Amino acid sequence: MKVLTLNSHAWREENSDEKIAYLAKTIIERDYDIIALQEVNQMLDAPLMEGSHLRINNYMVVLLQEIEKQGAPRYYSYWQSAKTLREYYEEGLCILSKTPILEKYVFTISQNAEHTSPKKRNIVRITTKYHEELIDVYSCHLGWWHDEIEPFKPQWEALHKEIREDRLSFLLGDFNNNANIREEGYDYIMAHGLWDTYTLAKKKDSGATVQGEIVGWEGNKVDLRIDLILVSKKIEVVSSKVIFNGIHKEIISDHYGVEAEVSL
Repeated sequence: MKVLTLNSHAWREENSDEKIAYLAKTIIERDYDIIALQEVNQMLDAPLMEGSHLRINNYMVVLLQEIEKQGAPRYYSYWQSAKTLREYYEEGLCILSKTPILEKYVFTISQNAEHTSPKKRNIVRITTKYHEELIDVYSCHLGWWHDEIEPFKPQWEALHKEIREDRLSFLLGDFNNNANIREEGYDYIMAHGLWDTYTLAKKKDSGATVQGEIVGWEGNKVDLRIDLILVSKKIEVVSSKVIFNGIHKEIISDHYGVEAEVSL
């Protein structure tokens, strides 16, 4: 099973059309079973698709169209909004799955649930079946450990309460906590019994998904491993590899992606 997570920074990148075409090409080439994306945006002034809350320029919609245009079957998909930003676009999260989506769910983990708050945090979850086993998949975008308004700790606790013990869960996304820093968000996650596919992987690279400054990490001068693929149970992980970092595929976002191959 191959999985990918990427904070897509949708429509906020230069040459976005070329980058989304490149992402679609890579998805087809790498043949992922599950894809979780964060910062999946749509412009508020774009028309709604008939009978849908999705707008015609929703990044996920355009990506699915591009995958189909390039000759591959369209994935099953789920997108939900997290918040509106700067009064002109709506930010959300999505999950793409090769196998049918049996259940969809969105929930808020931030204390502030106002849709216009830049601090609001939602999580999306799907249930699908892989080799006859039900699995849950979460696309996650959390806040920072030291955030004075919306700190990481209660957000993680709200998320952790939603993880069902009766099945294997994959938590993919931008956790905004550097896995190389001790006694902060990453260690707090690990203390709740999660497993990091990077740690479990037989083959891996540096794991760094952010280099230099990005929003929320102003003044950063170290490599950050903040985009993670976590699992609720210990499984066999063949490999973990950073992608879209200029070494393994071209850069298409302010975050690099992470891909993992697991045996189920």
